[in-house]
Amino acid sequence: MRLERKHALILIGIAVWNVVTYVTFIKNLAGTSGRPTGYYVAHTVLIIVNLLIAALLGTWGYRAYKASREANVKV
Repeated sequence: MRLERKHALILIGIAVWNVVTYVTFIKNLAGTSGRPTGYYVAHTVLIIVNLLIAALLGTWGYRAYKASREANVKV
């Protein structure tokens, strides 16, 4: 399957959105107190998983964007 530039930009955009929203979530989570330990563990796992997904989507988007640029230069 060949990804076009628009697909690459969508993947990069989703990755950036995930990072921005979860960094905000980290700041909000750090500002809370008095919650059970399980609350922090569950939300920390959620944050880590979503940041890993953002890294994966960003990598795919970057590679697809780079490949689409190279394909346009060769044509």
